[in-house]
Amino acid sequence: MTPPNGQYAYYPGCSLKASAGAYERSAMAVIERLGLHFVEVDDWNCCGATEYFSLNKLPAYSLVARNLAIAAAQPTHELVAPCSACYLNLRKTDDHMRLEPKLKEQVNRALAAGGLHYEPGTLHVRHLLDVIIDDVGYEAIAARVTRPLAGLRVAPYYGCLIVRPFGDNDPEYPTHMDQLLEVLGATVVDFPMKSHCCGGHMTQISEETAFELLRQILDNAAAYQTDVIVTVCPMCQLNLDAYQGNVNRRFGTAFNLPILYFTQMMGLAFGLQPEALGIGSEIVPAQAALNKIGQVPAEAPRHTPKRRDKDALPMPSRQRR
Repeated sequence: MTPPNGQYAYYPGCSLKASAGAYERSAMAVIERLGLHFVEVDDWNCCGATEYFSLNKLPAYSLVARNLAIAAAQPTHELVAPCSACYLNLRKTDDHMRLEPKLKEQVNRALAAGGLHYEPGTLHVRHLLDVIIDDVGYEAIAARVTRPLAGLRVAPYYGCLIVRPFGDNDPEYPTHMDQLLEVLGATVVDFPMKSHCCGGHMTQISEETAFELLRQILDNAAAYQTDVIVTVCPMCQLNLDAYQGNVNRRFGTAFNLPILYFTQMMGLAFGLQPEALGIGSEIVPAQAALNKIGQVPAEAPRHTPKRRDKDALPMPSRQRR
């Protein structure tokens, strides 16, 4: 249910301000159409992504708790994170501080150095997908569809972070994004790999393992004649999009599947132009998929992402405007 004051605290995380700029652009366009009001958390910091908790738990929890403490100062108890890793870290920190008194005391002692304190349970941490579905609802979303995605075959890819361990849907076979995409008019394909892990930063540790994980997901989607894979996570989008060429070279495959965000699909169905949704910044072009629903993007020089050092972690470099 939408909060009484209609306002949500918004934690974008690093990815949405850099490599996943298209996600934020499309999300902001969609929530405006839905009448939701997001206020960005002031002076937020990185959540530590996926690795930090495995190295040193107390600094990792303290890093995330700082964001919770700052967000708790806003006049709302609803905190929204579009990034699956950010969502998991924020939710996990709130949960563990509530269940572990010693951790709560240690984290708050660290926060006190910056004049902050966080009482676990103050905030309701939620993923953007859940906010849109649970607070707006399928019926209200359907009412805003002006250009149904008719004829487009989509594979909903949830990844592993939003369904385990805190998700409210089936952790192995969630269906809430499936229903959302059907409301938009798309044809949703059966996709058994929908909640499998994309490997996260495994590309920096073991390419052999990472590329095999990506190959399985792409192969499963391609087997159902999918036009586009739709995701809710910047890390999943990056891995499946940026490393699709590597997978093809390693395995001799010919995958050519665009990877778009669910907010981009919503925006298209709401009648927004592809450019307004950041479509065109993906590495595997979405043009063929757009053609199937009668979308013709304006002619523009295509951005060619700068090839980075293969040994460097895929961290955000600079916000794309």
